[in-house]
Amino acid sequence: MRILLFSWLFLISIFQFLPVLLVSCQCMNDQRTLLLQFKNNLTYNSTFSTKIVHWNQNVIEDCCNWEGVACDISGHVLGLQLDNESIQGGIENSNALFKFQYLEKLNLAYNSFNNIPIPKGLQNLTNLSYLNLSNSGFGGQIPVEISEMRSLITLDLSSQFQGFIPLKLENPNLKKLIQNLTFLKELYLDRVNISNQGDWWQDLSLSLPNLRNLSLRYCDLSGPINLSLPQLHSLSVLRLDGNNLSSIVPNFFANFKNLTMLTLSSCSLQGPIPEMIFQVHTLEVLDLSHNLLLSGTIPYFLQAGSFRTIVLSYTNFSGTLSDSLSNLPMLSVIDLSVCNFTGPIPPTIANLTELVHLDLSINSFTGSIPFFRMSKKLAYIDLSQNSLNGSLSSKHFEGLSNLSYVNLAYNSLNGIIPQSLFNLPSLQKLMLSHNKLSDQLNEISILNSSNLDTLDLSSNRLEGSMPESFFKFERLNVLSLASNFFNGTIKLDKIQNLRFLTTLDLAYNNFSVEVRSNSSEFSQFPQLTKLNLASCNLHEFPDLTNQKKLIFVDLSNNKITGEVPSWIWEIGNGALAHLNLSCNSLVDLQNPYNIPGGLSVLDLHSNKFNGTLPMPPAFAIYVDYSSNNFQESIPVDIGNFTSFTRFFSLANNRLTGAIPKSFCSAIDLEVLDLSGNFLSGDMPPCLVQNIGTLGVLDLGRNNFTGEIPDSFSVNCGLKTLDLSWNNIEGKIPTSLANCKLLEVMNIGYNKINDGFPCVLKNSSSLKVLVLRSNEFYGGVRCPGVDEGWPNLQIIDIAFNSFNSSLSPRSISSWRGMKLSNNAQLGRTHLHFTYLGLNNLYYQDTVTVTMKGLEMELLKILTVFTSIDFSSNNFQGEIPDTVGELSALYVLNLSHNSFTGTIPESIGNLTLLGSLDLSTNRLTGEIPEALTSLTFLSVLNLSYNKLVGMIPIGSQFQTFSSASYAGNTGLCGFPLNTSCDSEKPTRNLAPSSTADHSLVKPYLCFQEFHVLYSFLQHRNSVHFRPTRNQAL
Repeated sequence: MRILLFSWLFLISIFQFLPVLLVSCQCMNDQRTLLLQFKNNLTYNSTFSTKIVHWNQNVIEDCCNWEGVACDISGHVLGLQLDNESIQGGIENSNALFKFQYLEKLNLAYNSFNNIPIPKGLQNLTNLSYLNLSNSGFGGQIPVEISEMRSLITLDLSSQFQGFIPLKLENPNLKKLIQNLTFLKELYLDRVNISNQGDWWQDLSLSLPNLRNLSLRYCDLSGPINLSLPQLHSLSVLRLDGNNLSSIVPNFFANFKNLTMLTLSSCSLQGPIPEMIFQVHTLEVLDLSHNLLLSGTIPYFLQAGSFRTIVLSYTNFSGTLSDSLSNLPMLSVIDLSVCNFTGPIPPTIANLTELVHLDLSINSFTGSIPFFRMSKKLAYIDLSQNSLNGSLSSKHFEGLSNLSYVNLAYNSLNGIIPQSLFNLPSLQKLMLSHNKLSDQLNEISILNSSNLDTLDLSSNRLEGSMPESFFKFERLNVLSLASNFFNGTIKLDKIQNLRFLTTLDLAYNNFSVEVRSNSSEFSQFPQLTKLNLASCNLHEFPDLTNQKKLIFVDLSNNKITGEVPSWIWEIGNGALAHLNLSCNSLVDLQNPYNIPGGLSVLDLHSNKFNGTLPMPPAFAIYVDYSSNNFQESIPVDIGNFTSFTRFFSLANNRLTGAIPKSFCSAIDLEVLDLSGNFLSGDMPPCLVQNIGTLGVLDLGRNNFTGEIPDSFSVNCGLKTLDLSWNNIEGKIPTSLANCKLLEVMNIGYNKINDGFPCVLKNSSSLKVLVLRSNEFYGGVRCPGVDEGWPNLQIIDIAFNSFNSSLSPRSISSWRGMKLSNNAQLGRTHLHFTYLGLNNLYYQDTVTVTMKGLEMELLKILTVFTSIDFSSNNFQGEIPDTVGELSALYVLNLSHNSFTGTIPESIGNLTLLGSLDLSTNRLTGEIPEALTSLTFLSVLNLSYNKLVGMIPIGSQFQTFSSASYAGNTGLCGFPLNTSCDSEKPTRNLAPSSTADHSLVKPYLCFQEFHVLYSFLQHRNSVHFRPTRNQAL
């Protein structure tokens, strides 16, 4: 986009040169001599020169006819157009160039002067009105002599490219450079360093009253936009992109009557933009992109405007698009990507006959895709990452012979893919991934001239056999068909026609990919850089020994057995960056092996590896050895190999010994998971002191002893801390208060002896707190804090010695358990994203207990909520405010000393699936309101002092008598005691132990049903049984 705009300005400069080029006459001998002297002094590449290489003194011809030379009628050289001549040097202060006293126009743009200074002799060219040194590789200070070139009308010292040593304006500064250039109409200084010049607005306004075109892109200027700018009343082009203006957009831009181009991209603009700017009738190009705090809406266009380009991407623009866009008949470029637009895409947008580029990606547009039959010039369309629906038709893109780029990914499009889409003659990239496109793809008639190089149909619902015609797109670079329902068998030799293939992704379908070891199948793909054959029913390694460019290999979730061949580490000439062999049945690494140090991702989890851990690659970012049979101890120097590692997991192996202190030197670690082993000893204090980047520390299910170190750093970034199922003693350290970002804390099943963890009272991010089965005691209130943990979803403090009553206000403050806070979260899960990438994350887990059955949730839905205060010594009444937790799914207050009645407000918990209030001292009747709990699968009110008739209706008809046992005053179904009986049968309340033995078999089934019901309801939670603690 920026290159197009720059080219537009460059053409303007060329057109200004044309009047000189069109005037020619017999040149004078002294002018010919000067031209040849100038040429002989230059250093240039004759291979790429198209002009000066043909200036030849041995050829008798008029030098005014030489390429790049223009003369007046007297034969004096007036213009030198020497752009793109590969000139590298040879211009000195005494050069013949500066003796052309009649020279008016000089263009040395797009050469390579290797950062030499601009020659000072330019001031000798007193008649020069046009000077273009743009993109020529000059560097250093702009000479003060240019300020004496008073005839200049156009000055272009800009650079389009990064990497050069930039020109700078220090002495002279901008003010001194332009103070004498009063005739200047065009000034281009892009990427010239003009920093630390606060009055630059006023300098321009006072010195250049005739200025029409001003381009100061990426000049390190600062704002805000000054009110003196309107004095440049003749402005037609204003480009200030890439400067830190930190300003609102002033209204006066709408008062420039000749304004045709306004680009303020990446200027830290903020606030609402005045709508009147869109109504400037001369404005053709408007670019306000990459100003994240800039807001506004696109107004209604009343009359035909001059707009050709509107770019608002990466801003906070919102609202809907009006049909009035069709009132801009010259509009060719619309880029509204990464904004907050909503509503349908107006069908009238397809009436724009000049439309070439349309990007509405990453918004919230809804409805169907318009038909673009009128936009015959359309070449680029990106509507990805919206909420568009409906089906695709051959009429959507009918007759669009120029269309080369189509991206409709990440929407909700359904139906079939029209075959005509594949035969658009100019189509190069087609991306339809992450939709709901379905049905079987028929064979496609492929045009011999097909230019298709990218085809991405992944993550849809396509089925049947993969069309063999896909393998006839001979120019394909990228073929991704992953995560569909294709079936059958694919032989890789069918793909051999795709000689230019760089990416092949066939993962997660229902077909089998047939490979042969020691074959030459992949030798046909010399350009291949990415290969993903995950879940393709492979039984052996494909032969990749000749792949010299391959850097990404994913063979996970297959049936490969045996050893990992040693040749795999040589793939890509040792430059392999990503290797995923997880979820196979591999047992060892073939010796000798040499894991390349540059391997960034190494995933071997869920295999059958045993023995000693292989050292991770020296520069690895992601290493996962979890769920294997690795034994022995962790190498003491392993931290020396994890200096760059962000994710490191050894979970669920058979490792023994202590945690090596060398981990403390892995200062970039974000996730460290050593859970599910037989590790022992104390936690190294430096682990939480030195690693400020650590977001997840999971040491659960080991044999650690000692206390939790009181060394959490002041910049603690922990979000998940799991120390559960160990033998840790002592108290919760006060330095844990430094971890203000903590979301998940699980220290259950230890021997911690402490009061309620009030050190976390200011951790407003906390979502999961598990203290289960420790030796905690006292009350559960924190001094001076009535409300806390607004995001709390799961709290489990069962099997401790807590006492006192519950605070109604504290419970009411848990807004994370209220429906209003969870309704929009859908099926997301609690997880920690690392590397800044959404598709790489550590998945939090937690064990949820509903009486006799413990289930470990492998994915914790952001809408799953649970309260378990069971087996403590809580007293007083159950707070009525528990009925405000409208998203609550599990409530277990059993085995306490609660008194009073069951709150009527529990009937408001319409999502409640499990309610256990057993073994308390509750009195009164069972509230009729509980019959409204239609999602309830487990109910246990046994062993209280409840009386009266059991409510009839809804779920209550499904519960057995065990749910009400030990309440001698209850009657009615399902008990054998009739409510009209004169003397109800008295049941002897068994002991707590008897209670468990009596109801546990029944409740295990019921509680499994509860969790299963939740899975069906949310369709996202994965679970597995975990070890039980003896009750």
